[in-house]
Amino acid sequence: MIAQLTGLYAGLLVLLLLVLAARVTLLRIKLQVGTGHGNDPELARAIRVHGNAIEWILPMLVVFLVAELDGASRIFLHVCGVTFFASRVAHAVALSRTTKESRGRFWGMAGTWIVIVVLSLWDIWAITRLGMRFFS
Repeated sequence: MIAQLTGLYAGLLVLLLLVLAARVTLLRIKLQVGTGHGNDPELARAIRVHGNAIEWILPMLVVFLVAELDGASRIFLHVCGVTFFASRVAHAVALSRTTKESRGRFWGMAGTWIVIVVLSLWDIWAITRLGMRFFS
């Protein structure tokens, strides 16, 4: 079985990571900071935005792939994929602007968590529905 939807959303999310990484690289060049953040708040924030995206994208792709391989509906997967992608963009944009509370950060993380929880529960349900053969 080919995991076409996982490939689609993995591709989109990796492109997002590259955009965020490019922002860090350009700031490093501009500020002449090779490692760390050089006590520059904008660079520190850009590094955190990139790191936060990496922290959440990998777990989502794992549960997304398992759901796709276990037969989740394409509509369900698209809803999860679009919601997650939009949430990560909203979070990245909001955190890039401020470290204070914001609607973009709140809804970005809320969407991220909701998608990961829903996919995780779907995966657990799919395994129990298919029979827990790994104990026999």
